[in-house]
Amino acid sequence: MNLADIYQLWQGAWPAGVTMLALGSSFAVALLIASEKLKVKVDPKIEQIYEALPHLDCGACGFAGCSSYARAVLEKPELIGKCAPGGPETSGKIAEILSLQISDSGVLKRPIVHCRAHDDDKSCYGKYQGIPTCTAANVLPNVQACKFGCLGFGDCCYACKFDALGIVDGLATIDYEKCTGCGACSKACPRNLIEMIPFSYENMMTVACSSKEAGKTTRAMCKVGCIGCGICGKQTEQFRVEDNLARLDYEKYQPTEQTETALNKCPTGVIIYVGKTAPAAKQPTEKAVSA
Repeated sequence: MNLADIYQLWQGAWPAGVTMLALGSSFAVALLIASEKLKVKVDPKIEQIYEALPHLDCGACGFAGCSSYARAVLEKPELIGKCAPGGPETSGKIAEILSLQISDSGVLKRPIVHCRAHDDDKSCYGKYQGIPTCTAANVLPNVQACKFGCLGFGDCCYACKFDALGIVDGLATIDYEKCTGCGACSKACPRNLIEMIPFSYENMMTVACSSKEAGKTTRAMCKVGCIGCGICGKQTEQFRVEDNLARLDYEKYQPTEQTETALNKCPTGVIIYVGKTAPAAKQPTEKAVSA
């Protein structure tokens, strides 16, 4: 291609190039104007609230993620305090952004497992060989004798993003040093054994059982199940027995001499402490095990 050919090509192409440039520039200007006119203005407080959150997107607040919660709490300030992983510090930051004041009485919730039966404590009809998940095993009626106890396949562990749960000898066990209180484990348990309770103290007392069977039946199935004897309720009104099962009122819980007596007199040792520095669980009395 000689110089004359190049010149002739240029003469034919430049009008189209100029036209395309003009059109492109026009579209760019139009889009810029449209973006400014149609732009949805975002309240800067939403971004500030989002930055104050831990960015875990755990769903403990009841929303899809931290950004959704940030928008919701701006519209409804009463939602402050729903971020369990962030705790009081995050709630305080959000309140400051919204020029609000909150009380210091809010108590963080942490999970407790209403079962303390390890493999050696449980009675089983046979070895389960199905899909190794609690959800699958729970469908079958005879995986283990107690239809209320922990199945030990770890659905709660898989749900936890913080490696705060493990299966120890067939029992879901919580590491409170790692637990953020997101509640994912509670939602994952098909038997609803994991309850989110207000941790008013570093270690909380609880009844680690969910069996509603009669005492004699529970004793036949589990060495450490609640037999509904009512000894704990006789020591303090903080305990009550309903449907053959003792329960502690966590909202009213206060460690007292009476609650300690209830723990020590429990024949199956089902009343225990849980928490970061919880003492070892009391073992059941020989009479309760052999009865």
